[in-house]
Amino acid sequence: MAEPPRVTFLIAGAQKGGTTALFDYLGDYPDIALSDEKEVHYFDDETVDWASPDYGAYHAHFPAPDGRPCGEATPIYIYWPNSVERIRAYNPAMKLIITLRDPVQRAWSQWRMEYARGPETQPFGWCIRQGRQRLFDAEPWGHHREFSYVERGFYAEQLERLFRLFPREQVLILRAEDLRADPAPALMAVRGFLGLPNAAAPRRRETHVGQEMAYPSELTQEDVAHLRRVYADDAARLADLTGIRYG
Repeated sequence: MAEPPRVTFLIAGAQKGGTTALFDYLGDYPDIALSDEKEVHYFDDETVDWASPDYGAYHAHFPAPDGRPCGEATPIYIYWPNSVERIRAYNPAMKLIITLRDPVQRAWSQWRMEYARGPETQPFGWCIRQGRQRLFDAEPWGHHREFSYVERGFYAEQLERLFRLFPREQVLILRAEDLRADPAPALMAVRGFLGLPNAAAPRRRETHVGQEMAYPSELTQEDVAHLRRVYADDAARLADLTGIRYG
């Protein structure tokens, strides 16, 4: 018989949207149980037999159940195809935390990360224009783990899919900009969402700052204007859906 769900909450996105900082802050609270590494990458793992998944392999990343809310942070989940469906199959009562960031700044930050790591060799302006065609040569079609600079910023599209599978009361949406400016209110919201009483917030700190190096691109006004046009419809839907407006 499959193990019952052990994981009760996920920080499921968005990449470069403050998920590392949030996971790091939550690690300061002894009444929250976290995975042994930030990004477990279980529900986006295409090598798993999803007809009969081995949840024991997933649970090995977590402490034994002791009544505490238990979670991890893998920000590709909200973007990667079938991840949200797999999460629902695992635990329909899962609580999901989504952190959003201005999609233009998010795309720029992801490009800097991938360029610094090495997978990306092209300038940013090309990547957000002609480079989007690379996703149609990828598997699964239309998605890419590294080159999805523009696509991961279609927040309304991703949230609409999420809300088709989970009731809104099981989803908490935060703004990365708020978390960075003052983590206390965001952490209070997370604790309430997880059914925990208020507790003193950790001191504000910088987490996972981007690598400083010689990049071949700067974020130009032309790039910003181009992305604002690309995101315009989705941004309007996001505002209607959540009240959060970027651009």
